[in-house]
Amino acid sequence: MLAVMSVGEAVETEPRRRGPRFARFGLVLVAVLSLLFGVPWATLVWSGNDWPLPVFVAGTLLFAGVAAGFPYLMFRGHGGHRDRESRIADTLLGVVWVLFTWSLIGQLAGVLLLAAGVGDPIRSRLVSAGVVVISAGLLIWGYTEAMRVSRVRRVDVTIPRLGPGLDGLKVVLITDTHYGPIDRSRWSRGVTEVVNSLDADIVAHTGDIADGLVEQRREMAAPLADIRARFARVYVTGNHEYHSGAQGWVEHMEHLGWETLHNRHVVVTRGGDSLVVAGVDDRTAGGSGLPGHRTDHEAALAGTDPDLPVLLLAHQPQQIKDAVAHGIDLQLSGHTHGGQMWPFHYLVLTDQPSLQGLSRHSERTQLYTSRGTGFWGPPFRIFAPSEITLLTLRSAG
Repeated sequence: MLAVMSVGEAVETEPRRRGPRFARFGLVLVAVLSLLFGVPWATLVWSGNDWPLPVFVAGTLLFAGVAAGFPYLMFRGHGGHRDRESRIADTLLGVVWVLFTWSLIGQLAGVLLLAAGVGDPIRSRLVSAGVVVISAGLLIWGYTEAMRVSRVRRVDVTIPRLGPGLDGLKVVLITDTHYGPIDRSRWSRGVTEVVNSLDADIVAHTGDIADGLVEQRREMAAPLADIRARFARVYVTGNHEYHSGAQGWVEHMEHLGWETLHNRHVVVTRGGDSLVVAGVDDRTAGGSGLPGHRTDHEAALAGTDPDLPVLLLAHQPQQIKDAVAHGIDLQLSGHTHGGQMWPFHYLVLTDQPSLQGLSRHSERTQLYTSRGTGFWGPPFRIFAPSEITLLTLRSAG
């Protein structure tokens, strides 16, 4: 009976299945937007400010108009790969997040002012002024931090199984470059210059290379071809590749001269000692529908000498569970952006075991999580500076 179902019946049935899901999504979207825009509106426009009526009306219309237009800009921009709309939507998201955060803090400050005997409208206007000044300052600083070439973060990592011939091996980690709607070709060249100044033995890119297809971001990615490493330049996919033509980026990185560790490994040897450098696809790869894309530690480590130490590239810190199970010595990851915009840090930690830095997850296995070299979406970094990481590997001796 299902085999002879008419096209009309099929089309009619699908909305019935999807209707409740879209309704729930719509309700969640309205609730989130109401909070994000409503809390700043209440703090800056309504509350006890007692603004003149024209100011109140203008402020209310501004918040309502931006809130109503935001979903359209976001879906048209990121859903339709339109860079201009994406830039506007991303910037608005960053601005409203900061206003929302500091409006909440401002409301708490208002309670303290009330306890100190400060009445309205002075109290509410003091809170509003504080929210606007602090938010503006943080957004200017955050934009500067996001757009600058990342600082170098230097970290020594002791790997007990590392042979003495590899002591002092220099691994430079870049990740989450997120070439996207904002043209950062100059920034990309600056990153390449900094990486090359570090005289790396290995350069690793742990994914989220771009938001967009290769043909859209080719110019921004071009400087990656000029990055130098004594032994290997290695790359693995991140979750954003699976929205941006992952196979195209795998092939393009190989075209630029990088080793794409698509569930495979290479071996680096120096001074008579060897290190396995392996990589796995992002944990979202299996659901992408792309043939051969999935997280596969067994394939990545196939044929390796179990006595050799292993450096693993895996985009998300959450992949450390499988690294521990497979006896990895050190996993390099990105994905978290260090939170990117405080206090988003705390939400990231509900999904990932590490926000940034070096952490230990078993007697053998360590994890280094980079704060990321670029940024995603809102062009701001607040209390989460970007980094180019220089990891110097040390043997136990």
